[in-house]
Amino acid sequence: MMTPKSVHTGRAAAVRQQRQATLADAFTRTPARFKHRMPQPQKLPTAAWINPPTMEKKAA
Repeated sequence: MMTPKSVHTGRAAAVRQQRQATLADAFTRTPARFKHRMPQPQKLPTAAWINPPTMEKKAA
């Protein structure tokens, strides 16, 4: 759930941290909404692509 730009520019960790803070605030206000379990943001992606590069074999 990250944009390719946030991953490629190294902002993904900061975005995840902000999401965690937002989720923690929402949990504090309404824990029943989350079945009384602290929600966790998704793990950080290692890559994000709109059009992933293709691995083309060169003809010998």
